[in-house]
Amino acid sequence: MTVPNVHGQGADVPRVRASLPFWAGLLVLLLAVSLLGACAQKSAGASPDLKDKVTESDEPDNARRARVRLELASAYFGRGQMNVALDEVKLALAADPNLGPAFNLRGLIYGSMGEHALAEDSFKRALQLNASDVDTMQNFGWYLCQRQRYADADVLFRQALVSPQNQDISRTLLTQGICQARAGDLPAAEATLQRAYEIDSGNASIAVNLAEVLYRRGDYERARFQMRRINAVREIANPQTLWLAMRIERKLGNTQGLASLGQQLRDRFPESAQAKLYASERFDE
Repeated sequence: MTVPNVHGQGADVPRVRASLPFWAGLLVLLLAVSLLGACAQKSAGASPDLKDKVTESDEPDNARRARVRLELASAYFGRGQMNVALDEVKLALAADPNLGPAFNLRGLIYGSMGEHALAEDSFKRALQLNASDVDTMQNFGWYLCQRQRYADADVLFRQALVSPQNQDISRTLLTQGICQARAGDLPAAEATLQRAYEIDSGNASIAVNLAEVLYRRGDYERARFQMRRINAVREIANPQTLWLAMRIERKLGNTQGLASLGQQLRDRFPESAQAKLYASERFDE
């Protein structure tokens, strides 16, 4: 499984508290990735019983146009170009008005734009077209979580988790666990993220979010274990992961470890907000 972006860039997602940077922006791009596969399958008319490989010649013109437009829309969405992404979704739906993944992505786009009535309507229309679509359940659930409708969100996550079509249980658990943490239910969040970690221990996003919850619960040794694994990989370590590790070491009274991590932070990310917090010893912000 590809390690997702743990920087939290490219999305406007409210945080639980200022010191929970890993939960910000993590999910939207992660969830949008699956749209392309769903779109390709639906547009090509593939089914589990079809033995021959579907090729370009088998794809109707309207389905091909819808697929291409939705692929473009997803790419623009991933780059934060919401208006262009929305235009491409409209063209996809003009080619195929029953394309569920297009309504799913439209919900994500409208949600990012603050058009909440349109976002919710889009997700509901996607589920009307395919009530068992795991991606829509998960995206809709995350949207509701952002709206602080935690109980409604959890219903959708639970439905996605028991769906036979769910090919990535750990991704759903990550989303659910983050939402539970946002709702303030840290025991449930820990249990959910621990389950996700047991399924996919190599997923950096799961490990970091689990460490944050463990830190919040005062389980500093287990949080330290996770963050040492993460920060040992230079390509993954970033100001947020180093900062969480520093706060953990401070709680454990490890001044030498704190200083070592602080030096890494200053050397590699001198202009980061975390480096400025460290310089002024504002560890609780």
